Amino acid sequence: MAELTVPYAEVVVRLLVTAGLCGAIGFERETRDQSAGFRTHILLGLGATLFTLVPAYGFAPLTEAALQSGARGIQFDPTRIAAQIVTGSAFLGAGAIIRQGTDGRGLTTAASLWAVAAIGMAAGAGYYFGAVATTVAVVAMLYLLRARCATSSSRGPGRISG
Repeated sequence: MAELTVPYAEVVVRLLVTAGLCGAIGFERETRDQSAGFRTHILLGLGATLFTLVPAYGFAPLTEAALQSGARGIQFDPTRIAAQIVTGSAFLGAGAIIRQGTDGRGLTTAASLWAVAAIGMAAGAGYYFGAVATTVAVVAMLYLLRARCATSSSRGPGRISG
């Protein structure tokens, strides 16, 4: 049977990893004077981490009863919360998008909020490689594509920016 608990030290490690990874993305947004910056990204990531940990480990007696029943009685799926994390982070991201005439601002910040929720979920599940690799990719894209977009001359009406 699978282990239904996680040591407290491991919970702290997962939360610290999340704070560091999401903070790196938030720092980039903060330096660009975006509405959702360093603290917001860390908080969203930490919330996603805890929302991943609680259903997996917080209801050990219920999970154990579900496993022992062989799906005859109690049916319990701790992974269903993942869909709610995606929905909630998308809702927060939508709040970061501001329309100004024909231009829109905040779409990149909204996407980065969505990404840190996924990073928090990965770290909460103990999938550190995925969390770190995604953070590296997101930070690289935020910096590299920003430099690319800054040199582009295609800034006509209807442009949506970060």
